[in-house]
Parts: sequence; structure tokens; C-alpha cells
Amino acid sequence: MIRGLLVFILFFGSMASLALAQESAEPQSGLAAVSAPATASPPAVLDKGDQAWMLASAAFVLLMTPGLAFFYGGLVGRKNVLSILMQCFMSMALITVLWVTVGYSLFFGNDILGGFCGDPMQHFLLAGVATDQAFQPVTDVPITISQQTFMIFQMMFAIITPALIIGAFAERMKFLAFTLFIGLWSLLVYCPVAHWVWFGPSNFPFNLGSFNAKDAVPEGALDFAGGTVVHINAGIAALVACLVIGPRRGYPKQINPPHNLPFAVLGAGLLWFGWFGFNGGSAFGATPQAVQAFVTTQVAAATAGLLWSIIEMIRNGKPTVLGIITGVVAGLVGITPAAGFVDVKGALIIGAGATIVSYIFVAYVKPALKYDDSLDVFGVHGIAGIFGALATGFLALPGFGFERLGGGMPQFMLQLKAVVTTIIYSGVATFILLKLIDLTVGLRCTEDSEKMGLDLSDHAETAYTVS
Repeated sequence: MIRGLLVFILFFGSMASLALAQESAEPQSGLAAVSAPATASPPAVLDKGDQAWMLASAAFVLLMTPGLAFFYGGLVGRKNVLSILMQCFMSMALITVLWVTVGYSLFFGNDILGGFCGDPMQHFLLAGVATDQAFQPVTDVPITISQQTFMIFQMMFAIITPALIIGAFAERMKFLAFTLFIGLWSLLVYCPVAHWVWFGPSNFPFNLGSFNAKDAVPEGALDFAGGTVVHINAGIAALVACLVIGPRRGYPKQINPPHNLPFAVLGAGLLWFGWFGFNGGSAFGATPQAVQAFVTTQVAAATAGLLWSIIEMIRNGKPTVLGIITGVVAGLVGITPAAGFVDVKGALIIGAGATIVSYIFVAYVKPALKYDDSLDVFGVHGIAGIFGALATGFLALPGFGFERLGGGMPQFMLQLKAVVTTIIYSGVATFILLKLIDLTVGLRCTEDSEKMGLDLSDHAETAYTVS
């Protein structure tokens, strides 16, 4: 079943990518056909208000990873809660060090390897990344924050993205294997995809042009705050990880229920709070577009949580706490690529749609296919992310301070190309990394460790004591 599903995913993705690559060779129309402006904007200067908002937003996004730790930690068994908290904090520690050494360069260095990634030595140890000079991207849109402000904001995205994958293999991956995996995945999967999405004009791959949502000239897919680079990327990696590592012992009949739902609710609340920095900060300043992203984020999350509870009442007779917080997260994921490009009507549609597609995958598809995505990373982040990215192609409105023409079929096709590209690359690269780690240090904990719990076997600690 596992091999068959993997083959199906790779085959479908390959066929779709070939079709899209052929289509991209034809003359582009709509958004992709707009010519660049003849003159560049004047150099930007630092704005204290924008700086303050972006530093606060970076802190909001960092808080999301401890929030994720509580969200995931409350959903696993009590003998594994510390392992989840440890893995999330290791992501905060390891990715920070990698980011300031080579990660930021791989993300925002000048193109190498035909645009595959940035030059890893260009900003080694943040060389040339100043605190007192305005950040000027490769586009002509002036940004009024410093280079290091941009760097630290993007670092927080790099931290939480691999941490999202934890929920797929919770309670069964060895800590050493986990540490190697997130470090390598961050450098070899996250950084290249982020380079394609947010670096600027690039011809890799399939002549996508820039995915950059901040371009003055709309020449690629819209991804305002990371629907593609964060949620689809991590969601596909999560699916591959749970298939490669295999299900938990006794799955699905002998799995412990969530041991502490109040922890999960606390974590969901912290995620919701942090998401205002995640989306609102992606306007790169305290601007009208930041306000728009703030509002649409709230509306989509509330709509999704409400609809999930209504679905549960219709289907099961009673709404659940787990259901409403899952719905909220699905809505937050869905609105991420669209937050700065849609209005309240678009937010309502995306919030509702994200809940519906995620609920179908969580309640029907996963049980039918019997893959053990422990905490539904693929079903929520992957599926809602795909829906949000594609919906942006139709629902994006013109304006919001950028010369965009709005949604339509040409933009939808660009969104589809970005989604398919990310699915293929993330899926294949994640599979190779996991197999290499399994061949060297081994991925899965022993049967005795799984019975004992990873808190004791990996960390010699317990979350709770019996008096």
C-alpha cells in the first residue's frame, strides 16, 4: 500500500509537471505578460514604524513554534509529550544556527546552478547583511526595513516549516534521525523552494518566472506568506515521512487518544495569535496591505473553525474541541498565500473551502488509505495549503499597492505550476533524505522504545510523575 501510494503520487506529479512544462513554453498572457517598468523606484530609506512592526511580527512568528509544541504535544500520548516539545525547540535552535551560516545565503543569495538556489557563501555568517541599510529586493518595490530585519523575519519561517513535519511521524522517530533530517531538509528542500518563491525573477523551473508576491510586475505565482513554500512543502514532506517510517504500533485500533486537549487548545491559540505576524508581517511594513492581511487572516480562521464544528454536529451530533481547533488551523493555512490579495469575501470562501477539503482528507481519505499521518499534517497543512494556493489564482483582487491585474485562468495556471513543482520536488527530495538517514543511523526507534515512550528512551525524562 505504501509503495503503491508513493508511486501514484510521483507518477501523477510527473505527468502533471510535463504537461505544465509544455504549456509554459507557449507565450504567456495576463499577469505573466506584463512588461517591466522603464525606471526603477528611488532607493528606500528605513522607516521606524515599519521596522517596529516587522520586528514584532518576527517575534509573533517565533512564538508559533512553541505554540506548535503545545498543539502537537497535547495530541500525543503522555509518554511522548516531552519528545514533541524537545523536537520543536531543537528546530528553533538548529535552524537558527544553520540560517545565519549558510541558510540565508541559500535562500537569498545570487542564483547558482541555474537558479536552483542562492550562493551559500554570499552571506556566510550574515556577511553584507546590514542593520542600518534598507533592504532592496531584486524587484523595483522599495522596502523600508533593514536587511537584517528581513533576514530575521524570514528565519522564523525557516524554523517553523520543518517543525510542522513533526506531527506526521510523532511518537516513533529517533531523536538523532530527526535532528539530521530537519537540518538537511531545511538546507536542501526548504531553502531552494524559498529561493524560487521569494528571491525574485528566476527561470527555474518550467519558466515559472518569479513566484514573488511583492513584485511590482506580476510575473509569477502569488504566495503572500508561504502557502507554497511553508505549508505545501511541509505537508508533502509529512506525507512521504509517514509512509517511509510506517505506522505506529497498533495503528489504528490501539492508539492512545490525545492526552491533554487543553494543551492543544493553548497551542492552537498561540498559533492563531502568531499567524497575524506570519501573514500581516509579510506586507514588509505597517501598510494598508498588512491591515488587509490581518483582517482576512482572522475571518478565514473563524469561518473555518465555525464550519468544522457545524460539520461535526451534522455528522456526529456533537461538536468537539479538537474539531474546532483543527478547523481554525486549516483556515489559517488556507488564507496564507492569499492574505494580502483578497478581501473579506475571498477570506470567507477560502476559510470554508479549506475546512471542507481538510475534513474530507482527515475523516475519509486517511482512514481509507490507512496511512498514519499521526497529527494530520498532510490532511490540514498540505491539503488546505494546496486549496488556498489554487483559490488565490481566482480570488486575488487587483491593487493593494501593487500593479496586479487580479485573478483569472492565467493566474490560476501559474498557481498550479507552483503547486505541482513544489509537490514533486519536496516529495522526491524528502524521500531520498529519509532513505539515506535510514541507511546510516536508522529512522525509527526500537519497539521497546516505542512501548516505553520517547520521553524516557530518548531524553531520560518524564512529563508527569505519579504521587
